[in-house]
Amino acid sequence: MTWLAPVTLTGQHASLVPLSADLADALVEASREGELWKLWYTAVPSPGAMAATIAQLLQHRDAGTVLPFAVLDAQGVPVGMTRLMNLDPVHKRLEIGGTWYATRVQRSALNTECKRMLLTHAFDRLDCIAVEFRTHRLNQQSRRAIERLGAQLDGILRAHQRTADGNLRDTAVYSITAAEWPTVRTHLDWQLAKPR
Repeated sequence: MTWLAPVTLTGQHASLVPLSADLADALVEASREGELWKLWYTAVPSPGAMAATIAQLLQHRDAGTVLPFAVLDAQGVPVGMTRLMNLDPVHKRLEIGGTWYATRVQRSALNTECKRMLLTHAFDRLDCIAVEFRTHRLNQQSRRAIERLGAQLDGILRAHQRTADGNLRDTAVYSITAAEWPTVRTHLDWQLAKPR
């Protein structure tokens, strides 16, 4: 389906390229910054699981259920992953999620620009009516980043799913609607234009 076709998105601070198996080693190095896989409230593949995770994501892509990207910094170095998921081409909704970044690029213009590019793709090219973001209720860093984008909290899904350690996760669900997108776009452009 053309709605799910792989695409490359390029900005000033980052590029989003279709995820591929040949990026596994570089993504292992990115995940080692800060040992991200040890964070209990999120799911970042460990170095030993990176290749298998990428293979699984590529299978899901081929099945039409996810559109995974590798995140490259301005120098073209892989620094993380993100994806379009929970794709609903009938109702024109999707979720931006599964996002993680190397510690050195967290809280930088890179995340803002990646979300700006993905939201532009979702609203302006795929004609989405809403885009969701979901995170663990206790992942305050992620929740603040989502709120800085301009997304609104829709609610908390209590005992929504099990985490890797077997605990129950409450999921905070945020969204941006098509009607809100012009204002959110202006806000993101303003954020990206600010001196760093």
